[in-house]
Amino acid sequence: MEKKNLDWANLSFSYIKTDKRFVANYKNGAWDEGQLTDDDKVVITECAGVLQYSQSCFEGLKAYTTEDGHVVCFRPDLNGQRMEDSCRRLEMPVFPADRFVEAVVETVRANLAWVPPYGSGATLYIRPYMFASSAVIGVKPADEYQFRILVTPVGPYFKGGAKPITIRVSDFDRAAPRGTGNIKAGLNYAMSLHPIMDAHRQGYAENMYLDPATRTKVEETGGANFIFITKDGKLVTPKSDSILPSITRRSLLYVAQHYLNMEVEEREVPLTEVPSFAEVGLCGTAAVISPVGKIVNHDEEICVPSGMDTMGPVLTKLYDTLTGIQMGRIEAPEGWIKRIA
Repeated sequence: MEKKNLDWANLSFSYIKTDKRFVANYKNGAWDEGQLTDDDKVVITECAGVLQYSQSCFEGLKAYTTEDGHVVCFRPDLNGQRMEDSCRRLEMPVFPADRFVEAVVETVRANLAWVPPYGSGATLYIRPYMFASSAVIGVKPADEYQFRILVTPVGPYFKGGAKPITIRVSDFDRAAPRGTGNIKAGLNYAMSLHPIMDAHRQGYAENMYLDPATRTKVEETGGANFIFITKDGKLVTPKSDSILPSITRRSLLYVAQHYLNMEVEEREVPLTEVPSFAEVGLCGTAAVISPVGKIVNHDEEICVPSGMDTMGPVLTKLYDTLTGIQMGRIEAPEGWIKRIA
């Protein structure tokens, strides 16, 4: 497969239209077989449920070229399962996880020329999403839905390596108690846009959201989970019913235990405990791990001991191990890598 003529090493993290995308429609109580199409335009009624009542959810994952030249995906079954959970919570028809994986594979195979070569630092970002497509005027679930997958080649989230960032403790809540914080609903991200833009205007890279009930415990940022490293080398990650179950975080917990022989704790993390940690990071699909160097809580500055120059040593080991698994340099646990080509 001849690759597209792109400057792979200098791609930004932004959208580029590719050749094919996958589309399936739900009508009369069932999904059709779905198909690949050249058409990147979505045509829906002005009264579509997604436009009136924000009935939509999405996923995000990547395809890579490994060291031995194969094109693979990382744990797409978990993305499919998470989308099933999102659909159930939003009263949308479930697109089965097995069909989800098949559609991901089909879409990537149809766009192999867009998969960046190994060593370029770039990947093929995969965005599955679903929305209510039929007209709804009363407040109720729609009758028809569309499931789509688009892919686009993207550069590394951080050009020149991941430098520690400064974040703030937000006065906004990310999610409501017993709300939709644990699913990947589009509406969650719409609600986060004002807080993140406000943070940027104040000079911060991200928000640290606290639990919405007591505002005393760390939850997550607008689009990533927290991981903390204690001074004795233990990995701690917040536990809450309103945190999105990050696939990257779950994978890092496994890597810490089974590859690096680290002790791992998933538990509530009081904000008052944060100054005692040796390293702080954000984890997610886009950047894998983003190191945090400083946390500002109004008049209080929490300077993370690992500093503002480089990622801390333990987070670096976690990052190198997980990306090594993804890129085929390190043997993966069974079922983690889905070979596509």
